[in-house]
Amino acid sequence: MAINIMNWDVEDEQFWNSEGKKIANKNLWISIPALLLAFSVWLMWGMLIVQMKRMGFTLGMNPQTPADWANINSMLWTLPAIAGLSGATLRIPSGFLIGVGGGRNVIFLTTALLLIPALGAGWAMGDRNVSYAVLAMLAATSGFGGGNFSSSMSNISYFFPKRVQGTSLGLNAGLGNLGVSVMQFLIPIVLASGAFSAGMSMPNSDKIIYIQDAAWIWVPLLLVVTAIAFIGMNNLKIATPDIGNYAGEFTKIIIMLIFGVISSAIGGYMLIGLHINMWIVLPTVVIVTLILMKFLSPAQLKDNLNKQFAIFSNKHTWIMTIIYTMTFGSFIGYAASFPKLIQDVFGGTINPFTYAFLGPLVGALIRPVGGWLADKVGSGSKVTAWSTVLQIVSALGVAYFVIQARNASDPTVYWWPFFIGFMLLFAGTGIGNGSTFRSVPYIFNKIQAGPVLGWTAAIAAYGAFIMPKLFGQQIKAGHAEYALYGFVAYYVFCLILNWWYYDRKNSEVKC
Repeated sequence: MAINIMNWDVEDEQFWNSEGKKIANKNLWISIPALLLAFSVWLMWGMLIVQMKRMGFTLGMNPQTPADWANINSMLWTLPAIAGLSGATLRIPSGFLIGVGGGRNVIFLTTALLLIPALGAGWAMGDRNVSYAVLAMLAATSGFGGGNFSSSMSNISYFFPKRVQGTSLGLNAGLGNLGVSVMQFLIPIVLASGAFSAGMSMPNSDKIIYIQDAAWIWVPLLLVVTAIAFIGMNNLKIATPDIGNYAGEFTKIIIMLIFGVISSAIGGYMLIGLHINMWIVLPTVVIVTLILMKFLSPAQLKDNLNKQFAIFSNKHTWIMTIIYTMTFGSFIGYAASFPKLIQDVFGGTINPFTYAFLGPLVGALIRPVGGWLADKVGSGSKVTAWSTVLQIVSALGVAYFVIQARNASDPTVYWWPFFIGFMLLFAGTGIGNGSTFRSVPYIFNKIQAGPVLGWTAAIAAYGAFIMPKLFGQQIKAGHAEYALYGFVAYYVFCLILNWWYYDRKNSEVKC
């Protein structure tokens, strides 16, 4: 079978049944493990910082007092936030990569790039005095994994007919997002394995922890999946009109990713070096990325990008960006924050490694159900509304039990209600995310749906930056629940927005 497929019309039922379905499913089932590993590498810092605190990592400083160690704890929170910022920023160009580089080419190259943070973080974990600057740079390179979601979702949207978009995109996103849960389950195992490193001892203990293995475990898996993507995936001419020049396509992909890297570096410096407020950093990074793409892209890229940039003149792009961020942004933000939040709310009484993987597992596994349910009832907006109500109620419940745990002599009394509330919160984000996949193809045409999915996923991914930062700030201030109250206010706004534009009786679009 040719790598580049010139004729592709999956809305033609005969074509779909005769050859389209087989090709689409093959690309989907290669895309899923590639995306799974991308999420694993991107979000691994949420687990690494828990173990780094236990191992007494100093971030290259010389802590002497409890206040010094509290400052280091706050700095540890910024590492998953930096990975989140980088990953979200790289999603902006990644959402447009399929149109200029081809699906197979993009998935192969961006998966291979994950070897940089996997190898680098493993090396850095070998020194408990490694500097904060080194760790911050490596956390930023993990952003390649975050960026991959936009290109992956955009790519898969071209392979399947509209009537099964909720299910197919839900499978790609849901099973791909399982990478967070797989990572949070696997890392505690490899910390005790010694498969790749000599390990280091815990402070004041003879116990050996193989913390380097938490990063190196991904290297052999990445090598296998990268090879499979190169051999087994396809490029579609309908998605990439100028397909056929491999050297040119890989060059275009790299140029676009460099734009994201530059913007991420600017954002990281503003955040860490200049200590600028994150609400200023975020829009600055987004605007800089779009300017770089718009004005510095080579001539052969500009025509294609201008066609895709047409999505920004459609008001529904912005509405769906807000709603999608409520679902996926919450999922990825809670996934990045959950292990450290358990550690900080319950102290040493609850082992975060025992439970942290279950939240992303619930959110990821239920995401295809959200897409399937939306296809079944014939309305993504209705399912989105139900899931939003679930997010509101469960977030308020979690906030209540955070307060109770803080004021209790034995916080473990409130562990199980806190945990169940968080599982419901993850479930709400997953259901809602799956339902939005059904909505997008009904709101936008086939040419715009892919870039819109990429763009909305890019902005939503900033949840992996915002939530760890907000939780870290509010925990330092002594009120973790304040962050949750802010999220609830946002969810209420999204519930109203979804009802007005898509779910009320006389809404202008039915999706």
